[in-house]
Amino acid sequence: MQPEQSMDKREQLKNGLKKGAVVAISSAPFGILFGAIAVDNGFSIAEAALMSGLVYGGASQLVGIELFGHHVAAWIIVLSILAVNFRHILYSAALASVIGRYPHIQRWLAFFLLVDPQFAETVKREDAGKPATFRWYFAMGAVVWVSWILTTIIGAFFGRMIGDPKALGIDVLLPIYFLGLTMGFRGRHNFFPVMLAGALGSVVAFHVVGSPWHISVGAALGILIAAILPPPKVHEEPDVSEIEREAM
Repeated sequence: MQPEQSMDKREQLKNGLKKGAVVAISSAPFGILFGAIAVDNGFSIAEAALMSGLVYGGASQLVGIELFGHHVAAWIIVLSILAVNFRHILYSAALASVIGRYPHIQRWLAFFLLVDPQFAETVKREDAGKPATFRWYFAMGAVVWVSWILTTIIGAFFGRMIGDPKALGIDVLLPIYFLGLTMGFRGRHNFFPVMLAGALGSVVAFHVVGSPWHISVGAALGILIAAILPPPKVHEEPDVSEIEREAM
């Protein structure tokens, strides 16, 4: 292995760990919140940690845990979580060209680690002209995954001290976090009309069909508007022969 290649791989690993650490710190309140809500709905600390480790769905875990607490039928819980996690289908489609470069086993692992911040940082890295290698991708994803389990345990252990998260306003952190991720793409073509369409669709659907279906409705409306709006203009290179004729 050449020294430059070795340094490049170390840089990929270092950058992935750094990005993962930033996400881990910012998402810590959500892991703690989930752990607290889980024990409040009858889960043990081990069960809450196991759900975070295997489901690893963030918002869908919060939806599922609330439904578990209300003793809702299992098929309703599955459909509700599917509605919340519908966006992951869009994530995987958007990153098909990136994850498709990985070997088969690594590809499945990459899909498991594909949560919201993982998607956002991968797109940003590719847009910056830096390849999102599996080394970088896994380093970031592993840090976020481990921290999510650890913060779940912390929240579950100290959950009874927190009391009602809504009374403290902790529940508002999740939409603020998603808004921050969304605004990171504000420089993209047709961002604002697509975002406004998705937001309006979600609000209307929330009052008409209720939660969590409003998430999928908003996403579908945003996709529809993105498909209708014209694509970005491609800047064509000037024809050299045409320029020469004009100069004569």
